[in-house]
Amino acid sequence: MSRYGQRTLVGQAVSTFGKPLISTPSAVDYLVVAGGGGAGAIGSANGGSGGGGAGGLRSTVTATGGGGALETAFAPTKGVVYTITIGAGGSQSGGANTNGGNGVASSIAGTGLTTISTVGGAGSGGSTAASTGGSGAGAASGFAASAGTANQGFAGGTATAGNTGGGGGGGSNAVGSNSASTSGANGGAGVTVAITGSSVSYAGGGGGGGYGAGFGTGGAGGGGNGNGGSGVRGVAGTANLGGGGGGSGGTGAAQGGGGAGGSGVVILRTLNTDLLAFGSSYTIADTGTHYVYTFNSSGTIQWGT
Repeated sequence: MSRYGQRTLVGQAVSTFGKPLISTPSAVDYLVVAGGGGAGAIGSANGGSGGGGAGGLRSTVTATGGGGALETAFAPTKGVVYTITIGAGGSQSGGANTNGGNGVASSIAGTGLTTISTVGGAGSGGSTAASTGGSGAGAASGFAASAGTANQGFAGGTATAGNTGGGGGGGSNAVGSNSASTSGANGGAGVTVAITGSSVSYAGGGGGGGYGAGFGTGGAGGGGNGNGGSGVRGVAGTANLGGGGGGSGGTGAAQGGGGAGGSGVVILRTLNTDLLAFGSSYTIADTGTHYVYTFNSSGTIQWGT
């Protein structure tokens, strides 16, 4: 540590006064993913439930959610503490005729910065229609699919009325698939982003539950698979990818319930010729060209004092 509280890497140039000979970053790239929605469960022998919607996604690198234009990097103010909030995934349903919970927003906030926030994924309905989310939830038989949020995610898939499988949850990169048979439909794919130096998919929609053995698979980017049998719970969305939970099967009296949504993530990136940050709850990697700060839980970050 220097007398300014700034960590240094081996080989980093430091002046005789201990102050790094590099500046506060002029641009911070970011990926912000909200928590995915949980999946509901409808009444026994009434069809499979829809998959949970993926968490909303905003990115300045590679691609962003909902088919929108890339977001704009922000310039941090020296000495300002930025608060990073990681949204939890939506709760799993408790059983027949219960809804999955909505995912929770993730955000970056600090003095002088317009808060960068994403919307949590929609939980799928088991007793009422699902609400709008970062990405929309898939429909269960007798219920409507829900919409996504512009520039964050896509809508969930529909389900034909009757004893059919549930629609797939919407993903950040694609609409959930529709179901017109006893099999649940697949969740929409997530967006692939290379902010860490490797291409990773985030915020895939949950697969729909089946009325029988068939079930929908979760979308790439952490979407959970649905289930296709009585008494088996849908698969949860993957933690820190913002995937939607998988839908519940609809045959027999024993309802397994839908899967929970996966929690979100925030990743920040600066040039590695810029000042190193300090704060809490992140891991840091040097890719050779950039410093990458990954928050899997809520914390803080600051450049300079």
